[in-house]
Amino acid sequence: MNVLVINCGSSSLKFQLINSESEEVLAKGLCERIGIDGSLTYQPEGGEKIKSDKAMPTHTEAIQFVIDALTDEKTGVVKSLDEIGAVGHRVVHGGEKFASSVVITDEVKTAIEECNDLAPLHNPANLIGINACQELMPGTPMVAVFDTAFHQTMPKKAYLYGLPYEYYENYAVRRYGFHGTSHSFVSKHAAEFMGVDINDSKIIVAHLGNGASISAVVNGKCVDTSMGLTPLEGLVMGTRSGDMDPAIMEYIAKKENLDIAGVMNVLNKKSGVFGISKNLSSDFRDLEDAMNNGNPYAEAAMEVFCYRVAKYIGSYVAAMNGVDAIAFTAGIGENSGTVRKMVLSYLGYLGITVDEEANKGRGEDIMISTADSKVKVAVVPTNEELAIARETVALV
Repeated sequence: MNVLVINCGSSSLKFQLINSESEEVLAKGLCERIGIDGSLTYQPEGGEKIKSDKAMPTHTEAIQFVIDALTDEKTGVVKSLDEIGAVGHRVVHGGEKFASSVVITDEVKTAIEECNDLAPLHNPANLIGINACQELMPGTPMVAVFDTAFHQTMPKKAYLYGLPYEYYENYAVRRYGFHGTSHSFVSKHAAEFMGVDINDSKIIVAHLGNGASISAVVNGKCVDTSMGLTPLEGLVMGTRSGDMDPAIMEYIAKKENLDIAGVMNVLNKKSGVFGISKNLSSDFRDLEDAMNNGNPYAEAAMEVFCYRVAKYIGSYVAAMNGVDAIAFTAGIGENSGTVRKMVLSYLGYLGITVDEEANKGRGEDIMISTADSKVKVAVVPTNEELAIARETVALV
């Protein structure tokens, strides 16, 4: 079966067409600037990228252009829509309503819409993508795969905030976590790669990218994760502050004459390593180069980031009462040996020794702990699109 994977943003749409039997990516691409002027980047497997400017007033036109590209006589990879057996949609927030992926029905769409308050930038866009696909592919089964679903196995002690209980009862204020599709995929693949029995295991997944989160996974189920009600909680990230004293919001608001929206803009878009580095960059390649050239702000940003990651890993070792394996994934986790080494320098008490040569590798499954290490550590590339395709096939 060929599965079309759709990841819909407010003004963008990423897609992959995956053969579920071979798990080969037949084609992939990106629609950008939807609602403005629009452009489509399309790349068939083994072929060159093709970029074209196209008017995309809405997501319906964008998805039509995706279908046209996939079925194009010269550069397409299927002859007709009949060769696409299902569509898997990434949906950011499922609240407490969804603990697993589901086949999309009208009731499911209503439930997703009811979570819009929890993810106002993402869920409405995800729904637009679903509706557009249903309009253009009415006979094709569709599945919603939620970023939050994998974390729904967290116990109450892990997801409740120290707030009046009525806020949880009345407004669903609790910790949800994100990147769940990645954490689920990586924890399972890490266990397989490192020779750990997933049903008798304690695994920590460090999903380190511009957005970053860590999860504690016991016997294949998430028991804690660093992001919360929103993706702002947890680690210091590219431009997000992560955990902080909430009273800072009032203090800075008064000093800078900002309203709530202004403070939230600072915390989400001007903070993290970008802010610590005095606006040098949120890209760790830039920060690493600058640190190596003696930039004190880049060095501070790198050290704060790695220290926070190590602290979270340590806390999850305590939460699980032990750990068998640690997996680094996502853009930074997969590609920055420097970040991995800095994080692991705090974890010697776990009996971890870094294989310096192996740690130079990037972008593939690599064991970076030595054979005599008591805890196994590896680089495990994430593949959220493949995970969505697998979930979709399992349901349809």
